Amino acid sequence: MVKGDYMAKLSNSIEEFLNLLLEEADGNLEIQRSKISDKFNCAPSQINYVLTTRFTPYKGYYVESRRGGGGYIRIVRVEIKNKSRMEKIFKEEIGDSLTKGKADQIIDELVHLEYLTQREGELIKVLVNDRSLNKANENKNELRADILKNIMLVILQ
Repeated sequence: MVKGDYMAKLSNSIEEFLNLLLEEADGNLEIQRSKISDKFNCAPSQINYVLTTRFTPYKGYYVESRRGGGGYIRIVRVEIKNKSRMEKIFKEEIGDSLTKGKADQIIDELVHLEYLTQREGELIKVLVNDRSLNKANENKNELRADILKNIMLVILQ
């Protein structure tokens, strides 16, 4: 078997396993990364790959991850009321990279539409500003896009 085929099958198996657990946990799962990697006899990086490619905000998942010995993964399946609207916002408005100016415009619009209070909007602006993302260096705009997608996933559910 070619290495790529094996990795794809492994990723599929991990995804299926996590979806089963999510179903049993009514869409809110917390599990240790080591338990998954032990079950599938794989490196934690393979688990990370599955999480970042298959459990994305675009697909309706909110994922938290804490690394280290007691590290865990928390996956929450979010029901999106208007999936086509969410997809349009994620693809056309936010995309894979987002400038501070564009992020501010989106946040201002969410405040205007009363999805956010003025205070919440200001807090989110601080969260995604260049000073907060200072250590991200060249990945600031990508990180800003990811943060805003996760926030919007919660707001628009």
